[in-house]
Amino acid sequence: MAAFKRILLKLSGEALAGGASFGINAERIKQLACEIADVAAAGVQIGVVVGGGNIFRGVAAAAQQMDRVTADHMGMLATVINSLAISDALEQMGVPTRVMSAIEMHQVAEPYIRRRAIRHLEKGRVVVFAAGTSNPYFSTDTAATLRALEVKADVIAKGTRVDGVYDKDPLKFPDATRYSEISYLEVLSQALGVMDATSIAMCRDNRMPIIVFNLTKTGNIMRMTMGEPVGTLIH
Repeated sequence: MAAFKRILLKLSGEALAGGASFGINAERIKQLACEIADVAAAGVQIGVVVGGGNIFRGVAAAAQQMDRVTADHMGMLATVINSLAISDALEQMGVPTRVMSAIEMHQVAEPYIRRRAIRHLEKGRVVVFAAGTSNPYFSTDTAATLRALEVKADVIAKGTRVDGVYDKDPLKFPDATRYSEISYLEVLSQALGVMDATSIAMCRDNRMPIIVFNLTKTGNIMRMTMGEPVGTLIH
């Protein structure tokens, strides 16, 4: 029995690159799609927000000579590319999927309309939310929080390269300590950098729990959905 009826899965763009530093890895996307399909088959309603860092990031070195608003818009378009890739992989597995974009582009995606998104979820379709919030200066973490609140998700599931929230970067410090659960205030006061401060504050103000878990371990999306203690609960 699933622990959640409706989840918002937040994926980084880098998660789609596999072992590479950029681009889209077809095998990695297929693997992720398999896991999402299994969760959907268990009757869980799934919304997905994916970043665009594997293609373009508005605050990266490549964008330093650009106007920030222009660079952020390029990053939003990168998330549309990733969203279409995830949608295609899911559709090939027979999972009905809808890409809903905050920036209107009728030829490739539906415009984001909250009530329509909720209806898609109720009908068992996986909804991939693309183009962030359509506003510059907001990260895809903030977009994920906004969409989770709008569609009344039970939890935000943030997939990362590590198995939860640590007091310091475990990839750099072997003595880093993992939290099994932690409060929003502790994440903000310790500047743990799990998600940006805006999204953490929004979750705190609206009592939206966040589970940070290791996306690279096969089966973790299902384990998290079933309520197994994978990762860190922020609440």
